[in-house]
Amino acid sequence: MEVRKLAISGKISVIGSLNMDLVQQVRNFPKPGETTPAMKTSYCPGGKGANQAVAVSLSGTVVNMLGAVGSDAFGEKLVNQHQMI
Repeated sequence: MEVRKLAISGKISVIGSLNMDLVQQVRNFPKPGETTPAMKTSYCPGGKGANQAVAVSLSGTVVNMLGAVGSDAFGEKLVNQHQMI
């Protein structure tokens, strides 16, 4: 069996969504109709397009991300977080 290596270089452009994920930690998974208070709340950059762009960038490929973000604190944080990657 012949093994060939494929070298890919260049840029990738991703067009997709960017959003801020809200993650809440609870003590127990709520039962149907039950209200369970969150013990901890955190925010993480996310969105299908953004997640794909991050995954591609981890391979060492240069990535351009095109998506809509708001002009609020979450939008600013998303832009700042993704510029560091």
